[in-house]
Amino acid sequence: QVQLVESGGGLVQAGGSLRLSCAASGIIFSAHTMNWYRQAPGKQRELVAAITSGGDTNYADSVKGRFTISRDNAKNTLYLQMNNLKPEDTAVYYCNTVFGRPSYNYWGQGTQVTVSS
Repeated sequence: QVQLVESGGGLVQAGGSLRLSCAASGIIFSAHTMNWYRQAPGKQRELVAAITSGGDTNYADSVKGRFTISRDNAKNTLYLQMNNLKPEDTAVYYCNTVFGRPSYNYWGQGTQVTVSS
């Protein structure tokens, strides 16, 4: 079955950096658009960044210029490099992909990112 396992979260001071990873299994990883979402306490889950199978990327306005999404298809792994972190980036970060007929959302368990001021 499909499994998405995030890692790399933690506690960092404002201005610091973290790199999140998402190891995928049970799918043809290279064929799918992969996404990073985040959910802060009391807020809705929001799309942070996406990368297509061809490598095209898209970012939320709030993270443009600070976050970089990438993928290593040989390792079936998705990454999110987060630089110049801000307290408002504090959230649980989730790896996601959607595929199938009918389409189904697959989620990882999430990794906590906490940015202190």
